[in-house]
Amino acid sequence: MKKILTLLALISLAAPALRAQEGTAQPSDSAAVAEPAPQYWKKYATFELGFNQTSLWSWAAGGYNSATLRAGVDANLNYARDFTTWTNRLQLMYGFLWSADKDNLLQKSADLMKFESRFGYRTGPESEWKYSADLTFKSQFSNSYDTYKQDDRGHWNGTLKSGLFSPGYLTFGLGMAWDPVPWFSLNLSPVTGGFIFCGIPELRQKYGMPLIEGDYASSLFQLGAQLNMNLKTSFNDVITYETQLILFTDYLNHPFRWNRVNWDNKFGFLVGKYIKLALDTWMIYDPIVLIADKNGNNPTQRIQFKEFFSFNFTYTFGTK
Repeated sequence: MKKILTLLALISLAAPALRAQEGTAQPSDSAAVAEPAPQYWKKYATFELGFNQTSLWSWAAGGYNSATLRAGVDANLNYARDFTTWTNRLQLMYGFLWSADKDNLLQKSADLMKFESRFGYRTGPESEWKYSADLTFKSQFSNSYDTYKQDDRGHWNGTLKSGLFSPGYLTFGLGMAWDPVPWFSLNLSPVTGGFIFCGIPELRQKYGMPLIEGDYASSLFQLGAQLNMNLKTSFNDVITYETQLILFTDYLNHPFRWNRVNWDNKFGFLVGKYIKLALDTWMIYDPIVLIADKNGNNPTQRIQFKEFFSFNFTYTFGTK
């Protein structure tokens, strides 16, 4: 009897300790491996700093010493969950050019302020089509001049070509987007409304502002259709190519005859982890923008083209 009582007493004393050990026991393998939380947001930004320089010594063919500096940021913030997507992209760029033939003068070589936002809702679980709503804003940071001339005091004066929000483009469109693969998308917005605005009075006629009671208005409203095509790809993680084509026709002014065209191309060749050779081109045709010839005469509609080749330091924050 005493042995039984002694055994029961030992069991009662050991029970709390056993329960404590059970509470701190290691989980099973199936419980230990927890699935990571889904990441609905993806964000990354690429910073680039490009520099070009030319020096001449006793160069018989002629020319001028020159230097170009350009900096740019390409930031992206994207959301995707179930049927819903929301993509945002901000592009900022600014550059200067110095040339020995225009001493003490810094000329602007690049200037871009562009924001794009698109909300999409997929039409079905396996569908490549989405209902879409687009918002785009585009302008530049500072004044641009052309045909510089130097006065008697050595000051440079030029013809004003553009300025901050002069012009500026703001558009909003509703339509459908098709994105069969991650590197290609096509968006058609049959209902696209937008404003072209110009804060500098002397430039308003050049950018198609309407004449109201003897003065040119500061903005122009447009209603039409827009097609936006984007492609971005790479080859062997060395050569990259990106293009964007935007076509717009205004229902209120020569629909399907006077079409605005914007075509941007970016070629990149990585020569090191942070070093890239880049060739960027921009082509614009805007029928309401009048451009004079080299002598400043005969303003008419013309194709605008610009290219920039640079040797860049590039760094990407976040994960592409």
